[in-house]
Amino acid sequence: MTKLSIDAAGWLRSAAVHESPNFDARPDETAIKLVVVHGISLPPGEFGGGHVPDFFCNRLDPEGHPYFAEICEMRVSAHCLIERDGGLHQFVSFDDRAWHAGASTWRGEPACNDFSIGIELEGCDELAYEDAQYERLAALIGALRARYPAIGPDAVTGHSDIAPGRKTDPGPAFDWSKLRSLL
Repeated sequence: MTKLSIDAAGWLRSAAVHESPNFDARPDETAIKLVVVHGISLPPGEFGGGHVPDFFCNRLDPEGHPYFAEICEMRVSAHCLIERDGGLHQFVSFDDRAWHAGASTWRGEPACNDFSIGIELEGCDELAYEDAQYERLAALIGALRARYPAIGPDAVTGHSDIAPGRKTDPGPAFDWSKLRSLL
């Protein structure tokens, strides 16, 4: 497994960087203590095409697909995206607050964006994620835990777990036991 490292400004040294405008500062004195795993595909159920980076950087062409016209005005982001082949992209410094979780609660604490890191996996609820994605995700979590020690061994969760009833990702196709075995 390739070891990843994070620089002093909160950026991965080995990711493709696409700086999203969709972020802000975390509240003062907020410890980063949670990793939230998401699943995304644009259009839904389709992979590749570069649409996810365009979406997070407010460049999604509403004419590119009927679904894009519905979402192109949304202002969201994640810290990272892991593509099907394990390709790694970063949109927001880990030190900043990405807009990935929305209305959410973890262990009774609301506003998960304040204290979490959002990692999107290119995928959908119904299709299995790729081994390369699990391997890259495990390496990323390892680097995050080294940089942010408040992220404990039980502080990795799905979007569906912090926003139940509102979100379903990363979905039943995500194999939590496979990720745990790699961590």
